[in-house]
Amino acid sequence: MRNVLLTSFALLASAQAGAVDTTSVAPGVDLIPGTFVPGRQPDGNSLIFRTADGLVVFDSGRHAEHTQRILDYARDAKLPIKAVINSHWHLDHVGGNPRIRAAYPEVRVYASVAIDEAMGGFLANYRKQLTEAIAQDTDEKTTQAYRDEIAIIDTGRALYPDEVIDKSSTRHIAGRAFGVHLQTHAVTAGDVWIYDPATRTLAAGDLVTLPVPLFDTACPARWKSALADLERVPFTTLVPGHGAPMPCAQFGIYHRAYANLLDCAASSKDKSACIDGWIANAEPLLIHANPGFVRTLAGYYIDNVLRGPKAKIDKLCNANT
Repeated sequence: MRNVLLTSFALLASAQAGAVDTTSVAPGVDLIPGTFVPGRQPDGNSLIFRTADGLVVFDSGRHAEHTQRILDYARDAKLPIKAVINSHWHLDHVGGNPRIRAAYPEVRVYASVAIDEAMGGFLANYRKQLTEAIAQDTDEKTTQAYRDEIAIIDTGRALYPDEVIDKSSTRHIAGRAFGVHLQTHAVTAGDVWIYDPATRTLAAGDLVTLPVPLFDTACPARWKSALADLERVPFTTLVPGHGAPMPCAQFGIYHRAYANLLDCAASSKDKSACIDGWIANAEPLLIHANPGFVRTLAGYYIDNVLRGPKAKIDKLCNANT
């Protein structure tokens, strides 16, 4: 394997999925599903709340096509995008921010400050690797995908928040009261999730991902604690960062499957047994997943994160990376 960044890029790009229509999650709450398209990095889910003052977008995607669907939604609704809330700094959740800012210059972006450290660390390293890969790869489609990633990173401050979320609280955003919550050192150094009590909708970002937990920048133990926090929320529907919306009972399945995966990875059991365990425990959530892809991705994260160097885990759990 090359390294965790570009290897993860290749694994994620191998998933099979197509464009999906906008889905109603609750009255006035609509989902623009993220996609895993062959040969490309993914887009995270985007959730749109219709408020008294306009639209609030939770995560803006990565690719132009995904963000355009958000802009088209606003055009068709004849409502302005008043705010964007970013769950975290991964490019498939913040990459659309510059396009939304261009269309709606008055928009306010809410997020933690973790992107600042990521720009000087993980994303700087990722950009370097992409540049090196472009010099070595002769396939134009692949190298263009790498250039597109670099272009997103190079938008710089356009990815950053205008309003910093530094603690959990109730915030009135575009005329609506949201429970806005900050988890530290879980999936990233600063993960934001929101609860809309009016519709009992919880937008979890990558604190919940399918077909497997995506551990690239995660502190697995702190992530487990964050899931316990989510389970205490009286939601009707939880929208994950990747995957289909789920009711409370299905989230319970995810939470238990996650905990069992961590326990197995910490044991002396064979990797294949841990993968089998994840698939068995999460089976109701994986009915549309490609089994081979699930096995490959789960095995990758067991080898490279859950059973990877302890120093790396310690760093992810204690530093803004």
